[in-house]
Amino acid sequence: MNSIKHPIQPVYDKNSKVLILGSFPSVKSREGCFFYHHPQNRFWKTLAAVMDQPVPTTIEEKRTFLLNNHIAVWDTIASCTIEGSSDSSIKNVVPTDLSIILSEAPDLQIFCNGATSHQYYRKYQEKLIGRQAIRLPSTSPANAAWSLERLKSEWNMIREYL
Repeated sequence: MNSIKHPIQPVYDKNSKVLILGSFPSVKSREGCFFYHHPQNRFWKTLAAVMDQPVPTTIEEKRTFLLNNHIAVWDTIASCTIEGSSDSSIKNVVPTDLSIILSEAPDLQIFCNGATSHQYYRKYQEKLIGRQAIRLPSTSPANAAWSLERLKSEWNMIREYL
């Protein structure tokens, strides 16, 4: 198994107020070269519901949606070995350098999309950055116990920081 480098650049600008971190892009996201590209992942539906806006569909619409709503997106892992899209198979982690985003938007509130992202954030980035991240329930289809409505109710807390 070869190490895979994160192929997607972070989305952010100086007006970003919230940073949402995933763990590492799925196969579909790596193929599509954008975050949460798998049609069954509920990230875009959840965020659109929280923001009371239409669900963006194209990469450009998604990028615009994020920036217009002051939301930055990236992942906790810059490279790793991984089998398919399985978070449980992740090994040989190299964390992302979040200072790239924080130097531009230093007052971000950091959220993690799911347990794996939160685990790696706490292990590699929390001490360096000196702030805790808020763990949100994963929007992954693997988190089937959470309905879209239930995700929206938890994710709604990001609005406090926007």
